[in-house]
Amino acid sequence: MKKNVIVKEIKIEGKEWDKCLDDAFKKKNKDVKIDGFRKGSAPKNIFIKKFGIESLYMDAIDGAVDNAYKNLLEDLKITPVCEPKLDVKTVNEKECILEFTFITAPEVTLGEYKNLNIKKETAKVTKEEIAKEIESLQNKFAEIKVKEAGSKIEEGDTAIINFKGVVDGKELEGGTGENYPLEIGSHTFIPGFEDGLIGLQVNEEKTLNLKFPENYTEELKNKDVTFEVKINEIKTRVLPEINEDFYLDLGYEDVKTKEELENKVKESIESRKNAEIEDKYIEECLAKASENMKIDINEEILDDEIHRMIHQFEEQLKMQGLNIEQYYEFSGMNHEKMHEQMKPEATKRIKYRYLLEKVAEVEKIEVSEKEAEKQAEEMASNYGISKEELLKAYGSLEVIKYDIKMRNAIEIIKGTK
Repeated sequence: MKKNVIVKEIKIEGKEWDKCLDDAFKKKNKDVKIDGFRKGSAPKNIFIKKFGIESLYMDAIDGAVDNAYKNLLEDLKITPVCEPKLDVKTVNEKECILEFTFITAPEVTLGEYKNLNIKKETAKVTKEEIAKEIESLQNKFAEIKVKEAGSKIEEGDTAIINFKGVVDGKELEGGTGENYPLEIGSHTFIPGFEDGLIGLQVNEEKTLNLKFPENYTEELKNKDVTFEVKINEIKTRVLPEINEDFYLDLGYEDVKTKEELENKVKESIESRKNAEIEDKYIEECLAKASENMKIDINEEILDDEIHRMIHQFEEQLKMQGLNIEQYYEFSGMNHEKMHEQMKPEATKRIKYRYLLEKVAEVEKIEVSEKEAEKQAEEMASNYGISKEELLKAYGSLEVIKYDIKMRNAIEIIKGTK
C-alpha cells in the first residue's frame, strides 16, 4: 500500500446510530401508505414490521457518512486529493461500521529543476511572412465583384454554377445544384471539377468526366461520374490598395506609409511568435523538471483527473450544441476508449501540478492577500467585469493566490527568478 493511502474504520452505534435509523424512517415514511394509517403517519414499529429494519439501512448509512467523514478529517488532519472510497463493513440494528480509504497528495522528490540547460528559441520574421500577412489583411477587406463580360474563370474566382451529376446512368443524390457559388481552388468538389472550369465564360456549358477518389464514401469511391455544368456568373475578389484608407480600416491611425505598415505587421508576427516560443519553452522546462523528479501516482488520482478532463470536454461539446453520446456515435469512441486515450495527458498534468506545488513549497513561495487582491482587480478590469464577479467565477481569492504561486514556481524553473 502506498504511503499516501490511509484506511480508517469508524463505528457508529448507540444513540448516534439510533438517530440515523430514526431519520431514515422519517424520510421513507413520508411516501408510504400503510393500511389503517394516513400516508406518512404510520408508527415506526408498524413500518418496521411491514418492511423490515433492513429497509432503513441505506438511508441511515447516507445520513451517517457525512458526520463520520468530517470527524475523521478533523482527527487525522489530512486533505484528501480525490473522492474517498467507502466500504460498509457491518450494518445491523445495533451498529454500522464504515471503512474509508483516503488518498492524500503523493510523495514528491524533486530532482534538478533549475539548471535545465534548455535553449530558448529567438523569434525571426522574414519579409515573405510580412508580405503574406499583409495579403491576408487585404483579403479580409476584399470586395467581391462581378467580372466583366467576356472574362474567363481563373484560380481564386467564384463561379456561380448550375450542375448535375450522373453515376451509372442515374442522377447523383445530392449531386445537383443551381446558382451554387464555388470558389475555384477551394477543393470543395472532387478532384478535377474546379480545374475543369478554369477558362470558361458566362453562359458556357461543359461536361466533366471525372472519377470519385479512393478515400470517398464506400458506395461511390473509384466510380466514374459525369457532371453537366453551366456558368451563370463569375465573381472575383478585388483586394484594397495599400494606402491611408486601408491603414485606417486596419485601425492603424498612426501609420502613413507602407514601410510603417510592414513594421506594424512585423511587430504583430514577432509578438505572436514570441508567445508561441514562450509556451514551448515552459512546456520543455516542465517536462524536463518532471522527468527529473520522483513521484508515484495512485490510480485513483489518475482516474479523478481523467474524469475531470472528460467533464471539461463535455462542457465544450455543449457549447457546440452536442452531447457526449452524440460524440461517441459519430467518432466511434466510447467512455473506456476516451478514458484510455486521455491517460497520457492526465498523467502529464498531474506531474506538472505536483512538481510546481513542491517547488513552491521548497522555495517558500508565499502570496500575500494584497498581491492576490491586486491581481484579481487587474483580471477583472481586463475581462470588463467587477472584482466580485471575477471571484465568484473563480470560486475564491485562494484560487487566485494558488495561480500566482504556480506562476512564480514556473518562473523559478525557467530560471528567471
